[in-house]
Amino acid sequence: MRIVIALGGNALLKRGQPMTAEVQRANVRVAAKAIAPLVPTHQVVISHGNGPQVGLLALQGAAYKPDEAFPLDVLGAETEGMIGYMIEQELGNLLPFEVPFATVLTMVEVDPDDPGFQNPTKFVGPVYEKDEADRLAAEKGWVVKLDGAKWRRVVPSPLPKRIFEIRPIRWLLDQGTVVICAGGGGIPTLYQKGADRKLIGVEAVIDKDLCSELLARELDADLFVMLTDADAVYLDWGTPTQRAIRRATPAALSGIGFAAGSMGPKVAAACAFAQATGKKSAIGALEDLSRIIAGEAGTMISVHGDGIDFAS
Repeated sequence: MRIVIALGGNALLKRGQPMTAEVQRANVRVAAKAIAPLVPTHQVVISHGNGPQVGLLALQGAAYKPDEAFPLDVLGAETEGMIGYMIEQELGNLLPFEVPFATVLTMVEVDPDDPGFQNPTKFVGPVYEKDEADRLAAEKGWVVKLDGAKWRRVVPSPLPKRIFEIRPIRWLLDQGTVVICAGGGGIPTLYQKGADRKLIGVEAVIDKDLCSELLARELDADLFVMLTDADAVYLDWGTPTQRAIRRATPAALSGIGFAAGSMGPKVAAACAFAQATGKKSAIGALEDLSRIIAGEAGTMISVHGDGIDFAS
């Protein structure tokens, strides 16, 4: 099978952990151990989150003069290279020397008129107490919003329209390469208005799950898996009546409201892929990856079936 695996931000940096290279590498090592067994028998494409990493680089940039700070599209490119390097190395330490790897810096087109630019929703960087968040918002001109019990910076998150490097990614897969691409939703770019096909970067972060869905669809993937810190999609999450969904159709999930900042985009992406391709998508925990692919864990979403089946 051709499998697109989207690693959630928790696979690289769990909430509350220090944002150090050592911690990030340790988490990547855990992810590599889960993914490596798939490589001998499947074509594997890996995407990943980068919110904490982009936020950290932005904080580092704030130490310089305003005109010396790098914009979010450049920081996205930096994190794609940094995280891809770690994934390649840790997977390479587990797999035969002959297995080739490639990290592809992936530019993604967005619409300059996307409403996401008017309502920033994408969390980046570390979490703060409210007083600190308010101070930083006033000092740096940030927009901050509540993320769980803490506050974080939010930036625009326009929808992905096109993946520019899709052809070399396909070629690499055909050559048996494990490809890491579309990290953090890809590098946000758009065509400058009034110019003749001039592509420029834009100050935004594209949702990783929605971009990974577009990637999976354009690669004609057989399975699209999103890995997160939850073992499944839950109905009534966080209440005494919460229930884990084992299997569901997009139609059955369409009327259910999931959290916009966490599970909502994943469910939307999973449903979009299943509806567009007739193939399966799944959501679950990293440590359950092999069982998710076997249909024994996580939440499987498919147009084939009826309603919602809950885990026993």
